[in-house]
Amino acid sequence: MAALLIVAHAPLASALAAVARHTGINPDAVIEVLDVPPALRGLDAIRDQVRTLLVHMRQPQVLVLTDVFAASPCNGAMLAADGVAVRVVSGVNVPMLWKVVDHIHDPLDQLVAAAVSAGQQGVMQLSTPTPQLQPRRDTSHDPNHADHQQ
Repeated sequence: MAALLIVAHAPLASALAAVARHTGINPDAVIEVLDVPPALRGLDAIRDQVRTLLVHMRQPQVLVLTDVFAASPCNGAMLAADGVAVRVVSGVNVPMLWKVVDHIHDPLDQLVAAAVSAGQQGVMQLSTPTPQLQPRRDTSHDPNHADHQQ
């Protein structure tokens, strides 16, 4: 079973972990968070904190979810990950998180693929813009443009 580390701008990582636990996650699942505060400067500091958490977790496989690609939490996590036992996926959202929690027993490669797929499928437009109020077009062939509707 893989462990999960959420690295995001504060307080998002803690909030997402609370959402993950809300689903009734397996009690054996290991979830850690790193809320990156605005005062934490430098990728080396973030990398070091991620490495410390990874050592503390003592898991053979860890999936790291980050909030925004190329932002400091993501970059720091990428510097700490080895790409084999520790993999990083950015753009975490709730559908992605719930898929990961539901499949936490899957091999890491499958878990990464499931996370990316669920994250993409979880973003969709549900409504369309309402039409603007415009005057009705006269579609009759009446040269006087008279409104023949009653």
